[in-house]
Amino acid sequence: MSQQIVRTAKQMGDAVRRHRRARKLSQEAVGERTRLRQATISAVEAGEPGTALATLFDVLATLDLELVVRPRTKMSSQRIEDLF
Repeated sequence: MSQQIVRTAKQMGDAVRRHRRARKLSQEAVGERTRLRQATISAVEAGEPGTALATLFDVLATLDLELVVRPRTKMSSQRIEDLF
């Protein structure tokens, strides 16, 4: 899968969901691997506020994803999405 710029919790959740589905994993399977409830995985994918950073990083690691922090680009988020 290609890289994606994420600027909101909802965009992060959408990216996690896409990667989970691309790996053909259910929310339950990710929950088992992270020792989290399926409802917690659902909340991460929904971009719900209050998700602990440790929870997010556990889910990202399970999906073989990493978070990269860099200076924000000046383009609109729609133009950035069009690049990918």
